[in-house]
Amino acid sequence: MGTGLLVTVVVGSGIAAQRLSPGDVGLQLLENSLATALGLTVLILLFQTVSGAHFNPVVTLADRLLGTRHRPAEIVAYLLAQIVGGVGGAILANLMFDTPTTISTADRLSAGHLLGEVVATAGLVLLIFALSRTGRSAIVAPAVGAYIGAAYWFTSSTSFANPAVTIGRIFTDTFAGITPTSALWFVGAQLVGAALGAVLVLLLFPNRKVPA
Repeated sequence: MGTGLLVTVVVGSGIAAQRLSPGDVGLQLLENSLATALGLTVLILLFQTVSGAHFNPVVTLADRLLGTRHRPAEIVAYLLAQIVGGVGGAILANLMFDTPTTISTADRLSAGHLLGEVVATAGLVLLIFALSRTGRSAIVAPAVGAYIGAAYWFTSSTSFANPAVTIGRIFTDTFAGITPTSALWFVGAQLVGAALGAVLVLLLFPNRKVPA
């Protein structure tokens, strides 16, 4: 539900932005990023005590790597739920805006975009686990929302930073869409970024004081 609703926010606000501000890509991105930042904050607050607000496969994997002892079956269940939710969220947004669910034609593949995804994902992982390891989990929701909202603008890729969201966005040929080929490379870059973020967590915050 969490990943699905997150993709609905991203895709739905992208479609709305295209319709409300035709011809002004900068304004479309502003509208999309504001809705995503606010929506993500609300969704984390909503699901934080249910599932830990694990909407993101790389966060789930980093959580396991950094010490939370989830069983392999639990990890697989999380990853499947996140991917299914991401696809479902895109379809839901398409339905609300009476837009066909088709494979995206938005090619986002370039070296700069991939570097942007590494940076965005590393920063996200570092932020989440820095807060959790220093006893500040209560502010994860607004901090993550603010980070993603900002990363829309300071990364070349507009900060997907989430493999499940990336896969979901394949299924909408709208402002937020991404081609399958670009998505495959984006997921690879996100995994690299997550690994880099985990290393930074271990270097900068080696003492795990509070369960993530």
